Amino acid sequence: MPPSPHEDAAAIIQTLTSPAGRADPFPLYAAAHRLGPVLAVTDSVFLVVGYTAVNQVLRNPGFGLPDTAPSRTAAADDHTAGAALRLMERSVLRTNPPDHGRMRSLISQVFTPRRVAALQPSVVAAVDTLLDRLAESGADGRTVDFMDRFAFQLPVTVICELLGVPTADRHQFRPLASALTAALELAGDTDGPADTAARELGTYFTPLISERRTAPGDDLVSALVAARDADDGRLSDDELLANLILLLVAGFETTTDLLGNGLAILLDQPDLAPALRSGRVTTPGFIEEVLRYESPVQVTTRVARADGLVAEGVPVPYGSDVILLLGAANRDPARYPRPDRFDPARTGNKPLSFGAGPHICIGNNLARLEASVAFPRLLDRFPGISADPDRNPTRRDRLVLRGYQTLSIRVEAPAPGRPARHATGES
Repeated sequence: MPPSPHEDAAAIIQTLTSPAGRADPFPLYAAAHRLGPVLAVTDSVFLVVGYTAVNQVLRNPGFGLPDTAPSRTAAADDHTAGAALRLMERSVLRTNPPDHGRMRSLISQVFTPRRVAALQPSVVAAVDTLLDRLAESGADGRTVDFMDRFAFQLPVTVICELLGVPTADRHQFRPLASALTAALELAGDTDGPADTAARELGTYFTPLISERRTAPGDDLVSALVAARDADDGRLSDDELLANLILLLVAGFETTTDLLGNGLAILLDQPDLAPALRSGRVTTPGFIEEVLRYESPVQVTTRVARADGLVAEGVPVPYGSDVILLLGAANRDPARYPRPDRFDPARTGNKPLSFGAGPHICIGNNLARLEASVAFPRLLDRFPGISADPDRNPTRRDRLVLRGYQTLSIRVEAPAPGRPARHATGES
């Protein structure tokens, strides 16, 4: 007897959350598409994989986040379990109307498209500085870890300059962000390292907020503190802290993965780099296809918060949990012909990697700006960039946030008569 649709959907979810599924979810996405755009895992849990269906759910205000109603008096840096989730639940990432609109409108007052566009000269300068360091570290064919030396460094430099975080403090954020975002996984770390990271980030930002309140500067922390203080308490101190931490972490986690995923594709398909350098492939087209093909964010979740909700014709009862596979939607054969083929010349390419609707990523334009500066300048500076044949790239063991932990490259060929030296322990 063939398995029921419930069993098929449940098996897909179970495999997706296994190490093998996290490493390569795309065959599972293809299997899900063969079953339909909306799959019932149980009577109250639904798996949404079709592009149209995911887009509908993201834009329908009837689908929201779990209404956890965290205590407004419990500090994000307290020493009880659950600090990571409480921090996220105070931010625009995990709140529903009216709190979501109240917080997002205040953040949008200071995190404007104009402010992002004005960052381009700073992004160019940061990219060129990092390329100089790559050239120095990779001289004579030495191996360089692209993720450590560039993909992390660029977005953390940009977001920290935007926020006003001192240069000397920036090195500490990569491990803290990695630990904190583990709480976003479907079987997330809701205590332990994630809670410790939440407390440490809260401990860092609390005095920074106080400093900017008494001595404001030309940065986003100062602007958001001023907007919060001028707005009759529309944003609580806990919410201000949570949203600043979110802006920091979201400001470089997804961009780091976008840069790493994009370079890995370039290294795997050697014809792409010359096409991108010559203009036969446009930079925006390449970036959108990277976002579609290898989305930095693969999964998000919603809850049915109204009666009578439907996702592409499938009724979703009130209170149901809805798992949205963004990565699967981006590879929906009903939306994209030959979805498993990387094609930067696709027309009408609108990936759902940054979400859609009221919760669309507030920093998506900044991520695109950084990538649009980084890739052309990287390829112009290092036309012979190549993967290290002796070191395989390693992925982070994540499903929700998909990216590389290490990506070893060579930016120069070894000097004649000299063997290549690996960069382990070198700078």
